[in-house]
Amino acid sequence: MLQKLSKVCIKILNGSISLSLATMSILVFGNVILRYIFNSGITWSEEMSRFLFVWLVFLGAIACLKDNMHLGVDVVVNALPIKLKKIAFVISNLLVLYVLWLLLVGSWKMTVLNMNSTAPATGLPLSFLYGIGVITSIAMALIIIIRMIQAFTSKSNSQFSIISTTEEVIKP
Repeated sequence: MLQKLSKVCIKILNGSISLSLATMSILVFGNVILRYIFNSGITWSEEMSRFLFVWLVFLGAIACLKDNMHLGVDVVVNALPIKLKKIAFVISNLLVLYVLWLLLVGSWKMTVLNMNSTAPATGLPLSFLYGIGVITSIAMALIIIIRMIQAFTSKSNSQFSIISTTEEVIKP
């Protein structure tokens, strides 16, 4: 049941990212063409593109965390014995949870503060723009908490790696 819910959430996340990128690209490209050919563009296109870009970045951060793709340096952690790796894993994840808490509180305050304010061109409430911080902080915190639970309930010690490794091959 939990895995089905996770798969549905991942599909919604990936679909939202794809839709945001496609819509943003179409709006910007269409506006460039309209300005070049007709000397006039869509007035709300630029504002909507900015909103979509903000959402795209925050949703992308969730997707990167889900796949362990955020940048990190693990040279020191990999050299540590397993007990110290566990301690480093817990400390780093608690720090991330604290930062996510700060993001949640700040985003919530901005969302509530801008509940009655609207964007000039689109007329969308500005809480729509700031609300993504709330969504992102909650989603990322859930990912971190689930990852910590899985790391300590798993028999494998590979769960204590903070970042995933990527290999690049340079062909001569």
